[in-house]
Amino acid sequence: MTPEPWTGVPAGLGRLFSARGDRETQPAPAWLAAATARRRLLLALVIGSAGLATAVLDGAAGPGHSGPWAVLQTGLFALLFAWVAAGCVTAVMGYVSLRRGDHHALSPEDVAGRPIAEDARTAVVMPICNEDIATVVAGLRATIESLSRAGSFDRFDVYMLSDTGDLTLRDAELAAWRGLREALAADGYDSSRIYYRWRQRRTKRKAGNVADFCRRWGRDYRYMVVLDADSVMSGDALLTMVRLMEAQPKAGIIQTAPRSCGHDSLHARLQQFSGRVTGPLFSAGLRFWQLGESHYWGHNAILRVEPFMKHCALAKLPGKGGLSGEILSHDFVEAALMRRAGYEVWLLPELDGSYEQAPPHLIDELTRDRRWCQGNLQNARLVAEPGFAGVHRAMFVTGAMSYVASPIWLAFVLLGVLPWFAGDGLQAATEGAGLPLAQMMLWSATLALLLVPRVLAVLLVIRRRQEAGYGGRQTLVTSALLEALMSAVQAPVRMVAHSIFVLGALTGLKLNWKSPSREATAVGWREAIGRFGVIGAIVAAALAWWLAGQPGEAWRVLPLALPLVLAVPLAVLTSRSEFGLAWRRRGWLLIPEESRAPAVLQAAWRYAGVVRPTISAPAPAGVRNDVALRGSGAATWQRRALATVGLAMATGVAVIPQTVATGGLSHSDLAAMRIVMQASSPSAAPRVLGALPVRRVSTMPADSVRYPVVRRSATRT
Repeated sequence: MTPEPWTGVPAGLGRLFSARGDRETQPAPAWLAAATARRRLLLALVIGSAGLATAVLDGAAGPGHSGPWAVLQTGLFALLFAWVAAGCVTAVMGYVSLRRGDHHALSPEDVAGRPIAEDARTAVVMPICNEDIATVVAGLRATIESLSRAGSFDRFDVYMLSDTGDLTLRDAELAAWRGLREALAADGYDSSRIYYRWRQRRTKRKAGNVADFCRRWGRDYRYMVVLDADSVMSGDALLTMVRLMEAQPKAGIIQTAPRSCGHDSLHARLQQFSGRVTGPLFSAGLRFWQLGESHYWGHNAILRVEPFMKHCALAKLPGKGGLSGEILSHDFVEAALMRRAGYEVWLLPELDGSYEQAPPHLIDELTRDRRWCQGNLQNARLVAEPGFAGVHRAMFVTGAMSYVASPIWLAFVLLGVLPWFAGDGLQAATEGAGLPLAQMMLWSATLALLLVPRVLAVLLVIRRRQEAGYGGRQTLVTSALLEALMSAVQAPVRMVAHSIFVLGALTGLKLNWKSPSREATAVGWREAIGRFGVIGAIVAAALAWWLAGQPGEAWRVLPLALPLVLAVPLAVLTSRSEFGLAWRRRGWLLIPEESRAPAVLQAAWRYAGVVRPTISAPAPAGVRNDVALRGSGAATWQRRALATVGLAMATGVAVIPQTVATGGLSHSDLAAMRIVMQASSPSAAPRVLGALPVRRVSTMPADSVRYPVVRRSATRT
């Protein structure tokens, strides 16, 4: 795996419309024409909606909204509205494609029962580094047993690829691997295909770990399934992925949409519910636009080994500072390189049996986001590389925008409150405000962007008659209300944190990488104060000063300021499992993996020594009664109207300004609208747009140890 140096932005722009490098010259497949038409539709809808909203904003602001600051604020609003509109349109198209199907997309049903050729060898690799080995082995054992029961295990080999530097932990890993083989053999499973490899020279982090495996043993396999240390996959899912690769010889990567589960803290359960309910819409929407030029997220995916080794090695980014050196978010770049080589990259959101864990608390989530932020900003430097598909260039831009949007939001808010800091007061801020009709149009559009994805997600669950797995219809709606409200509460904290991350990356701040936490440990008060105490104190002082001068304007600033003031208790309390379990006992935020856990998850939790009581779901008779109730027109519309109004109230009550009192749309109204727009993107979205914080693939040194010694030639040991 020898990397080629990057062209760079200046030279890349000069060659952008010249030869397309290694891109395929064969006739374009049918899906590509469909994808091109869909992307044009996306651009038209986003640009049209943003242009219309900006025109309404300009008219509502009136003559008092002028000057360079006003022009800058209007430009920021247009950019942010387009960003949020793109997410909403993606969710809508995801809903349509899930309801009607998409004959251009890959489907697990198309390959059901297809035999797997004997020479279709697949390596299942799990890179690990300083992990809790008991949890890792528990998930891996459950995956292996499920694969063995599904059949064709003789076509798979399983590898634990260790980069652990602590020799004590290394010894524990080796003992756990031996125990895993013994336990599987005692239960009648074939344990001879499970290997452990430890690198003595640990360079290039996770990507280097995988590259070392490919250099040594990659030629022995046609496919490679990459797992994270917290991944669990069913045997049926693994076999389906191999069958799809066999049926699609031009497929280079097939990425599943893993479902988050396994933690009990309130924060984790909020993420799990959001990802389980709204995640399918956004994943299906991404596939709708991308088709065979999709994402690779670095785990729970299958790769075609030969083109991956030939085309996906990554060189360093030239220069100095935080945006140079080894590529952190390698997976997006590997997908772009795979497509440039003529192979397709597919997203498979409907596949069941692919699981991962969500961060157990807010600090862990933000620690992960810090790494993702720097990696995504690095990738933006590759936007002009010759031969990359246009959609992958767009991925680099949107990946960076998923974090750059936060300082843009913050700038938009600060521009909205400048009149107060300038001493002009409320009168200057609201002078010349437009008609209430224009104001209401803008607010309605903003709230629609917030509500539509969540309403469609709940509606999709109900239309598929899957609400029993979420505790029933009423509990599902209640959970959606709670998740939307908590998302709005956490949005300002994420905004400020992401703004700091972007600033740090752009100023050259280096990161110390370590493995993310796999265990749900609560956040202590001292740790939370150390992370959020300073910003909370600053915002509290500013809020007190603000309210002293404008006591009637509390509703305008509290939605942004109060979550920042309360960030410390928010981080502590949402990290506690007792609150998450209390909500689960009431059925709130329940997901099917909790109410009716699949066998592979039950096995993983059992082997890890985790007790997870199954929550009683409503009886089928209750579901039938709900279905029968849909026959009553009055009752149907009453229930739907109440659910929609309740969702709107829960997400909008904290941000609706006092426009009646002021008679128009003020600068602080725009600041409040920012909160609505920020909350419109589900908390799981950064995961979809981001990438794993690991570094580049390169040729690795030969110093490593593999147990047991496998039947290979002496030059391959």
